[in-house]
Amino acid sequence: MERSYGSICWIFGDQLNSDHSWFEITDKSRLFVIAELEQEASYCKHHVQKVAAFFAAMENFATTLRESGHDVLHLTLDETADFKDLQNLIEYTLERFSATRFWYQRPDEYRLLKDIRSLSSQINVEIEEFDTEHFLLPYDQITKEFVAGRSHRMESFYRKMRRNFDILMEGEEPAGGSWNYDKENREKLKKDDLDCIPAPKIFENDVSQILDRIKKHKIPVIGQEMNSLIWPVGRDQAQEILDFFCEYCLPSFGRFQDAMTCETQHGWSLYHSRLSFALNVKMLSPLEVITKALKCFESRRSEISLSQIEGFVRQILGWREFIRAIYWVNMPGYSDKNYFSADTKLPDYFWTGDTKMRCMQNAIKHSLEYSYSHHIHRLMVTGNFCMLTGIDPGEVDDWYLGIYIDAVQWVELPNTRGMSQYADGGIVASKPYAASGNYISKMSDYCSSCHYKVREVTSKRACPFNSLYWYFMHKHADALRQNPRTNLVFKGWDRKTENERRLVLQKAKEVVDARESL
Repeated sequence: MERSYGSICWIFGDQLNSDHSWFEITDKSRLFVIAELEQEASYCKHHVQKVAAFFAAMENFATTLRESGHDVLHLTLDETADFKDLQNLIEYTLERFSATRFWYQRPDEYRLLKDIRSLSSQINVEIEEFDTEHFLLPYDQITKEFVAGRSHRMESFYRKMRRNFDILMEGEEPAGGSWNYDKENREKLKKDDLDCIPAPKIFENDVSQILDRIKKHKIPVIGQEMNSLIWPVGRDQAQEILDFFCEYCLPSFGRFQDAMTCETQHGWSLYHSRLSFALNVKMLSPLEVITKALKCFESRRSEISLSQIEGFVRQILGWREFIRAIYWVNMPGYSDKNYFSADTKLPDYFWTGDTKMRCMQNAIKHSLEYSYSHHIHRLMVTGNFCMLTGIDPGEVDDWYLGIYIDAVQWVELPNTRGMSQYADGGIVASKPYAASGNYISKMSDYCSSCHYKVREVTSKRACPFNSLYWYFMHKHADALRQNPRTNLVFKGWDRKTENERRLVLQKAKEVVDARESL
């Protein structure tokens, strides 16, 4: 006969916060439940490394809690396969252990929050919702700082957060006299820089049993399988990768945060922290990450400039918190926004990387191989291409949400549908981040080894981004001419003769029609 528990405390796969107040005391009347669920593994087609990393991190977290004296039930797919959904499993667990209370931490995804809050009318026990105690902007403050449907800018929010947490401040003024050093952090990697890029910190986590379960239960997955998973799946490993970033990457992080290269095997990692998975499943807290980086900056000022640390702090304290707020204040309608009425299907090579476009090939193959690519790949290569060619933002969402190990909907959706695709019409970004091949040439070495010619627009081997850029601007001219940040580029278009414009648009149509063979 099963023993009884007063409370069943449910922990989702992205709630692996060992510092949560739930765990401050050992209370044997509580049973903590962590469950692998087909529902969560297959609501979209995820990268196999992503599913394996979540499951491995959940298993490690269960072990850590047990070793701390807590009672824990860790359920694998083998044990949850017969339950039709989350509610069914929760009801069974409450009955199995004769529990009278159900506790959960508020999910960070609207879909899941809606599901679990609906339990109050389905199960006859006391239910209590708790905060995840992770984010720096309290959940109940979001609607006080943000208004649904209104344009918001990260910069003003970031400055307020800097003041609130007294980070990189000198009294009431920003350290160094400037809030933002972004203009100093846009360097292209030169040949002499390539040998200095550190080999990324990786791990050798055996996930063979997890992969067997994924196959056994026919979980639909994409991407390259790795028996030895390179990503951190426990708090100790997460802290190791944080230490590695501060020691080896932070000194050059800002300078090269927008750079891209195919001339080194470390081009997929460069100086990026790769902490996003550990942060998004809450193995690390944003404040501890910032604090660790600041301590490193203070002790190594001769090596780490203010622009390097500010660029990193802005990503964690500013952008990450801003994106989460945009998500919650605008859901559920945000997931349906399609400002440009884009309706084209995603090309098949997004699942293979088989394209002659060197930049797209590199970004997609990194994504398939590592379940990761850095933010400029996501925004200015694959994202830019999708926006210029009018890909349905729903298809873009599904690809980004599925392929990236750090993608959970609260962070993926505003970054993709807002920042990358401008499908929200300007809630996140002040302009569409549209760019021709010139941007990619400026920030990478891709173009020198590409099949296409970056300086050509209408020739047979002209860079597809060039005609697509003008095609996009022309197609949406009514809206984009009204935007002061995009209106200026039309001067170049307007100077072209009618025949020149016709040839550019004709080339763009050829590119769009031949998407699968680019």
